[in-house]
Amino acid sequence: MIKETILIVDDEKEIRDLISIYLENEGFKVIKAGNGIEALKILETEEIDLIVLDIMMPEMDGIKVCLKIREDKNMPIIMLSAKGEDMDKILGLTTGADDYLTKPFNPLELIARIKSQIRRYTKLNNTQIIETEEVIEVDDLIINKASHEVKIGNKIINLTKREFEILELLASNKGMVFSAEKIYESVWKDKFYESENTVMVHIRKIREKIEENTRKPKYIKTVWGVGYKIEK
Repeated sequence: MIKETILIVDDEKEIRDLISIYLENEGFKVIKAGNGIEALKILETEEIDLIVLDIMMPEMDGIKVCLKIREDKNMPIIMLSAKGEDMDKILGLTTGADDYLTKPFNPLELIARIKSQIRRYTKLNNTQIIETEEVIEVDDLIINKASHEVKIGNKIINLTKREFEILELLASNKGMVFSAEKIYESVWKDKFYESENTVMVHIRKIREKIEENTRKPKYIKTVWGVGYKIEK
């Protein structure tokens, strides 16, 4: 029985073929693209369940590809990069990626992460199907949990998957203060470690999209030394 379909996007043929071998051995269907433009064309015609996306590619790098994908698609994205700097990782995650792996990597670790992301995504989707459509309103900010749609008045706000999950978490618990650690562990489903900057960057990105004045935020309030909240 064929499992989910994985799209591998990397300009190195050897990397594409290596990942493909491991995935096919696990029963996954694999589609390969040598660059970002080719990947976007594939997404127009194929149903893809997860994308393995290299950052460093000619013509259109993985960051731009990820941003383009997140305009209207919500499947898990795992980014690959030869760089290991923290800022490179943060940049990848804030553009909408769900996970990040530095080259050279152990193919078995990548497979494990792919399976983990698919399990989490499947569980999230099943939960959404069971739930009745629920709308959260904070003044003129409207959050539709079922359709993952955010509006301010009649204007649609385009958020990445992570940004939506953070906003939904805060809006679903009005008045409750969430530390960066609690937000990270609730949204990323992982241990916090040194991830405060990642949460801060995501909060800043959300504010840039929903606040008229990011210095005096109307929706997401900072409780200094504690965390963030949306007031009742």
